[in-house]
Amino acid sequence: MHASVTWDWSIAHQAFPDLLKAFLQVTLVVTVAASILSAILGLVWAIALRELPVVLSRLLGWLLGVIRMTPLPLQLLIVTYGIVTPRGWLAHLNGPDQLRHRLMIVGIVVFAVHYSTYMAESYRAGIESLPKGQWEAATALSLPTKRTWRAVIVPQALRATLPSLGNWAIAMFKDTPYLLAISLAEMVSEARRIGGENFSYTEAFTIAGLIFLVASYPTAILMRRLEKKLAY
Repeated sequence: MHASVTWDWSIAHQAFPDLLKAFLQVTLVVTVAASILSAILGLVWAIALRELPVVLSRLLGWLLGVIRMTPLPLQLLIVTYGIVTPRGWLAHLNGPDQLRHRLMIVGIVVFAVHYSTYMAESYRAGIESLPKGQWEAATALSLPTKRTWRAVIVPQALRATLPSLGNWAIAMFKDTPYLLAISLAEMVSEARRIGGENFSYTEAFTIAGLIFLVASYPTAILMRRLEKKLAY
């Protein structure tokens, strides 16, 4: 039997609620939670790379580079089936909902750590772009290191890197279909299921693409406006 390439409104009407539910319950939750966590971790990495002793800083830089250059689906597979599963964290669950919640936690952590390596580079660029006079002024005022970072460096670096962080969050949002690697039914895998059941993938994948567009395009516009505003 051949898959249909025509548009069927009945299939579209049937698919939309399930796709929207998958988007709200999985895709959006993973993106928002992982974005917040990766922004925090990225700042931690950026500060650590500057403040740690040279040996530890180089070791951390090497580790972040390995994570950054390794494919995200591979990281999901390694963490899920090489670390989490052998420890029994995904066993003895009370139904599919609990399994989905735990897989979401795995997905959030992996996405956050992976994208924190990119955000760390954005933070680092923002920190290094600050005039040396900022550091010299903090030293002249005998400010403690923690206060220098909290009151002087981070606020200015954050202003310079915020648009970049938003772009990484959008990229993360578009990478959520990789969650299929760990059998987590996000929106795109749900579209694939619906298409297989109806022998027609056009409707489900088109609606999924439109949901991605509706969710990401306004955010991209907001990031551009924010970038222009912060430039002045």
